[in-house]
Amino acid sequence: MKRTRIITLVAVLAVLAAALLGYDLLRRGSDAASPARGQSDSGAAESANPSAAGSDAGDSKILIVYFSRTEGVYDGPLDVGHTKVVADFIQARTGADEYEIVPATDYPTDYQSTTEIAQAEQNEDARPAIANPLPDVADYDTVFIGAPIWWGEYPMIVRTFMDGVDLNGKTLVPFTTHEGSGLGTTQSQLAAQYPDATVLDGLGVRGGEAESSRPDVDEWLEGLGF
Repeated sequence: MKRTRIITLVAVLAVLAAALLGYDLLRRGSDAASPARGQSDSGAAESANPSAAGSDAGDSKILIVYFSRTEGVYDGPLDVGHTKVVADFIQARTGADEYEIVPATDYPTDYQSTTEIAQAEQNEDARPAIANPLPDVADYDTVFIGAPIWWGEYPMIVRTFMDGVDLNGKTLVPFTTHEGSGLGTTQSQLAAQYPDATVLDGLGVRGGEAESSRPDVDEWLEGLGF
């Protein structure tokens, strides 16, 4: 009788041990298949969403071209030109590359003389020389082109750039700084120069408001899908 009880007890203990072992293995398997708490949930989201990992500016398909002045401007001299301020805001949001149009012969340091030369260049349909080599635009899909408005349009040195590069087939976006002229004729200039390009709505920023224009720039870019 006593022997039968011992055998029964041993059998019960064996069953319990097997059950506990099975539960432990099941729990471990479940932990291995589940994300680690506070870590893999976000990791899984990042791997599924490439934008969450960020982007390398060196692989940018966007180029910002700008002409900007610190002297010879209405409210100068400036530490940073108004158009460059706006260009840098665009760059900060898009991660784009930048190219600055630098004149081979600089413009005067006083405002009145600069306006007179700008008008003379426009009347003569001049193409002032650019000091730095023009960029290779082949790999860019979108090009922002910014400058102060001079006599209602892009400065003629920007026209020098436009004559020197082929932007047909690309998406073009004008932006300007001004003292009341807005975008001037920049959008129609781009459309006429590059009939096979897509010209998006541009942004004009008053020169004196450039430093505080970041929210307006971001809202504009968001509206364009950037």
